[in-house]
Amino acid sequence: MKEYSTRQNKIGRLIQKEMSELFRRESQMLFRGKLITVTVVRVTRDMSLARCYLSIFPSENAQEILDNINDRKGHLRGELGRIVRHQLRVIPDLEFFLDDSLDYIENLDNLLK
Repeated sequence: MKEYSTRQNKIGRLIQKEMSELFRRESQMLFRGKLITVTVVRVTRDMSLARCYLSIFPSENAQEILDNINDRKGHLRGELGRIVRHQLRVIPDLEFFLDDSLDYIENLDNLLK
């Protein structure tokens, strides 16, 4: 398991909070009926890359929505930079991944029943 510094964790939580708010606003226009949650953000040691793990509910078409988000990551990074410009000197590049842990838990729950 990787160890993350306190600074990496703080920046990750800041990005998670602001990206969640950004997705809340943008999903009303772009992804009607979908709930997009930023479950965790991991920042690399050199602070140049932030890996954002997203949970998309309902999960059908989740990959299509993730592809749409990845197509818009330049715009999202710009919006994030505008929001956190006073807290961060350099805005990290963003990578988005599906967090399918909720589907995994639901599947385990169904198996145990």
